[in-house]
Amino acid sequence: MQAYQLNILDAARLIEAGQLSPVELTRSVLERARQQEDRISAYVALAADQAMADARQAEAEIRRGDYRGVLHGIPYTLKDLIDAAGLPTTASSRVRRHHLAAADSAVAARLRQAGMILTGKTHTHEFAFGLTTPQSNNPWAPERSPGGSSGGSAAAVAYGGALAALGTDTGGSIRVPAALCGLVGLKPTYDLVSRQGVVPLSGSLDHVGPIARTVADAAAILDAIAARPAAPAESYRQGLDQGVAGLRVGVPGNYFHERVAPEILAALREQQAELAAAGAVLVEVEIPLADLILPTQWGLIAPEAAAYHRDDLLRAPQLYGEEVRTLLEACMLVPDSDYAQARRARVALQAAWRRMFADIDLLLVPTVPHTAPLHGQDSFVWPDGSEESVASAYIRLSTPANVLGLPALTVPVGLDRAGLPFGAQLIGRPYDERTVLHAGQLIESSRQIRFDRPRA
Repeated sequence: MQAYQLNILDAARLIEAGQLSPVELTRSVLERARQQEDRISAYVALAADQAMADARQAEAEIRRGDYRGVLHGIPYTLKDLIDAAGLPTTASSRVRRHHLAAADSAVAARLRQAGMILTGKTHTHEFAFGLTTPQSNNPWAPERSPGGSSGGSAAAVAYGGALAALGTDTGGSIRVPAALCGLVGLKPTYDLVSRQGVVPLSGSLDHVGPIARTVADAAAILDAIAARPAAPAESYRQGLDQGVAGLRVGVPGNYFHERVAPEILAALREQQAELAAAGAVLVEVEIPLADLILPTQWGLIAPEAAAYHRDDLLRAPQLYGEEVRTLLEACMLVPDSDYAQARRARVALQAAWRRMFADIDLLLVPTVPHTAPLHGQDSFVWPDGSEESVASAYIRLSTPANVLGLPALTVPVGLDRAGLPFGAQLIGRPYDERTVLHAGQLIESSRQIRFDRPRA
């Protein structure tokens, strides 16, 4: 096995034991990136020289006994919405082509303190306003999208150009690319992780979280970036293997199972059976006020995105890509009354979901309704003959957790007939990441499929 193929905790054990150095690990990751970037285009820019300097510093610290923990010496990448001192944050847009970050974002500072090694910045769908990241390719099938908007981040982790990444998620932008690239992705509870130093899309829907190869790796990163500890435990990794006996798992009868590929639904039923066999209790539920979810999301994101971009859009509209410029121009037309109505609708949704969660501990649902689309593919055609745009299909299953601010984890669970990966999504109560991670760990440990093919 090459060093770039390791997950974080396996690499950390080798580093702590003196069997692998941060220099060796970082060099392996950077060499892998150089080999793959012409094919995948995950990175906006590699920060190779700085990464190697940081790796040498980490190696020296560990040798003299200053080991900071499992993230010390581990290479990772940042979505190009997240500031890192001395590097551009372009948001993959010409609008910010001259930007240079003067300071670390809050999350980059936390990971620097933990000893992680930043390898560079990865592509996003322009300003995170999309679900495909067209400038990057899926390592499972380069003719297909890696998903978005954190598509470059997921692609880099999938092929071995980093052991983990931080992305952002406004309507599925961590979970969708993680699912389409065979990875774990965690959108934490709203405001659990700071958004300081992160280019916004929609302030009330934006979340920052990890993309990683295992549930335990995602938990380790959450330990470093969370603004509050995993009470009552000291770590989100603590007790991951304790099981799910007595856990009440909600199985929705509506919304999440409409217009979903049959292979994905079949795999979800297998995961339900696995959880039940491990002692979980399956509880049938109805998703309340389901018809309000998507209109509420648009009613929030449109005015907030318009407010952030208004000045630049009026000053230099030609610097935006056509797709995002058109979306933002539509956002500008949404009246203030719609925003007020959307905020009231969210309050109603939160109250209704709290009542639903009185009877369950989490929901088990699909992350995506379909595997990765071809580049340039506009829509999916469902078995009933209906057609749905790619963006609408991916937003539909992921955006409830954004509108409600709930923790949501995707874990890879299957491959379709074309050999493309998809994930199962676990949605929990606010600040109950531990329960979501425990259930995700059980799903991960029980699966029979390997998801490391792009790193072979």
